[in-house]
Amino acid sequence: MISRTLNKLRLLFLKDKESYSVFYKILGFLPKDIRLYKQALIHKSFSIKDNDGKIINNERLEFLGDAILDAIVADIVFKKFNSKREGFLTSTRSKIVQRETLNKVGDKIGLDKIIKYSHQSLSPSHNNNLSGNAFEAMIGAIYLDRGYNVCKSFMEDKILKEIIDINLVAKKEVNFKSRMIEWTQKKRLDFEYKLVDCPNDGDGNMMFNTELLIEGMSLGQGMGYSKKESQQNASKQALKKILNDKELQEQLVCLHAERILPVQESTDDDEINEEMDSSEVKETVTDSE
Repeated sequence: MISRTLNKLRLLFLKDKESYSVFYKILGFLPKDIRLYKQALIHKSFSIKDNDGKIINNERLEFLGDAILDAIVADIVFKKFNSKREGFLTSTRSKIVQRETLNKVGDKIGLDKIIKYSHQSLSPSHNNNLSGNAFEAMIGAIYLDRGYNVCKSFMEDKILKEIIDINLVAKKEVNFKSRMIEWTQKKRLDFEYKLVDCPNDGDGNMMFNTELLIEGMSLGQGMGYSKKESQQNASKQALKKILNDKELQEQLVCLHAERILPVQESTDDDEINEEMDSSEVKETVTDSE
């Protein structure tokens, strides 16, 4: 309470009060170096140059913020779910830091209204990741300005308490790529995400077309404005195909059986058949739709 009052008093004596006030409402604290936070809001389509000719936008901060956010969320999830296995922790972290979630967070805290970007350079279909990218850049700015602990407190106090219900997110299965990787590794199946081509959409923006191969078989293909998005869509298609194709399920079971030791084959047949139950895949797909 005292800290909040002091921050409000400090605002009265700061230059550029309006900018400081905007960031204070978003962050819950006053920036030390406000230039970092302003840079976090500059999309590459709106890049500017400083006095030395250096290009200024939020791409580098986004890169840094992406890595810091992964570490912070892993830290929080690890401590909150202290009895859960690695697979659950990885899945929960992925669902929190995935682009769809970050876009919603960015919009919720108002980044969509203050991001600077060229309306002429970006089509509406390509604008939906602006908030999520800016949020990652904002995390990078907080880290450089205030350090890891303030970043973590911001995520815990402002995001996970007010916007994201971490318990609800943990139960919701939406990361198809993570689920696909976990499933194929469990079955000891070889898999590969293959970039087929990079076509342009109707507005001239580059897209990625990815194919998912399992044991050399093409089981899914997905498009997206990033490799991650296209792999996610390819994984979703593959899961649906596995669910609806009984013959394919049997093929995958046979491929799995060929890779385990003879001793395991004689003792784990029932377990293999049980694990291949289509309900495992069905729950993943239907819960997300």
